[in-house]
Amino acid sequence: MNSSQLSHQFIRVSGHRIAYLEQGEGPPVLLLHGIPTSSLLWRNVIPGLAQNRRVIAPDLLNYGKSDKPRDANVSIEAQSRLILGIMNALGIHRADVVAHDIGGGIAQLLAVNHPERINRLVLADAVCFDSWPIPEFTPLQEPGAEEKMGVEEFEQMHRDFLPKGLHDQSVATPELADMVVEPWRGEEGKRAFFRNLRRLNPEYTLSIADELKHLPHQTLIVWGRHDPFQKPEYAEKLRATLPNAQLEWIDASHWLTEERPEEVTEVIGNFLAE
Repeated sequence: MNSSQLSHQFIRVSGHRIAYLEQGEGPPVLLLHGIPTSSLLWRNVIPGLAQNRRVIAPDLLNYGKSDKPRDANVSIEAQSRLILGIMNALGIHRADVVAHDIGGGIAQLLAVNHPERINRLVLADAVCFDSWPIPEFTPLQEPGAEEKMGVEEFEQMHRDFLPKGLHDQSVATPELADMVVEPWRGEEGKRAFFRNLRRLNPEYTLSIADELKHLPHQTLIVWGRHDPFQKPEYAEKLRATLPNAQLEWIDASHWLTEERPEEVTEVIGNFLAE
């Protein structure tokens, strides 16, 4: 089965309809996306990992095809509790966790607060310490920013933002932009995205920074050498902090699963198989 054959399934967690992709059988592995992506970030990685694993990639609350409630807490702390609810709903007591961008912040919170639920940990270009929100997002967090931006301008912002996270610009196709923009279309999509923006807060990763050095999990840090958003020095800082960590560099930028999906799949697969 290839990425084009993936289809979303749905479960209810804490009263919300949550979308997820699932493929394969075997030990479970959760794939967590970041902002502004969805579970489709992993569409070219899932088939390879699913050859010998049960692979589950959820859409976070207020992302992708999951519910976008106007009044829900969508901070990474709240999302970490959502992931526990997903695991419980799918009968998963313990899993490997692979996480990108703010998904990496969620994974760190899970590892600190519920270490018994995680087997191995993979952090890919993950938010950590004080690495976020990125400068491109801070003006959008200002009061009135949402009201000043029309829907067409908002959609174009997404299309202009995507290539900034790619080292190989040939990957920045209109089809990829359409996939990223799709969940945020229209006024409701714009409102949902700004709700996420308002919850981007380094308080959560800074609060657990001192606890990372006690994590028992074998950890793989995978990082794009050219990432302009999550700077490569943060990969080194994570490796120096986490006691059981190794670092693998990918010749890519932030969206490394778009630029180097085969290499990313191989590196992660080899680590999980050790």
